[in-house]
Amino acid sequence: MKKSRFQYFILFLSIIFLGIISRKISFVPLWIGDFLYAVMIYVLVRIILINKKIFQIALLSLLICYAIEFLQLYQAQWIIELRKTLFGRYVLGQGFLWSDILAYTFGILFIFLIEKTI
Repeated sequence: MKKSRFQYFILFLSIIFLGIISRKISFVPLWIGDFLYAVMIYVLVRIILINKKIFQIALLSLLICYAIEFLQLYQAQWIIELRKTLFGRYVLGQGFLWSDILAYTFGILFIFLIEKTI
């Protein structure tokens, strides 16, 4: 199947929508949002690096997710203020959790296996 940036972009927007909805519905576990966040990062990296191998995309995406999560341990005033904004809260998150690392890992693994299968 030919890779299309447009198709990945539509998928990217859909995942953002699902992620936001997952935070608004109380019976959806919080880890679903983190899982979808990782899938979204994978798709974003795929859009940018459309012709790279999926293993490279998965590894880079996982490193980005981990870096963002570990960045939450950094507590300088300027980044705390940034995290108070809507953009900062959605992109940078609020606080470090090992469960987020696990959700990111499974999210990347999930989309990696889906794309490898397709």
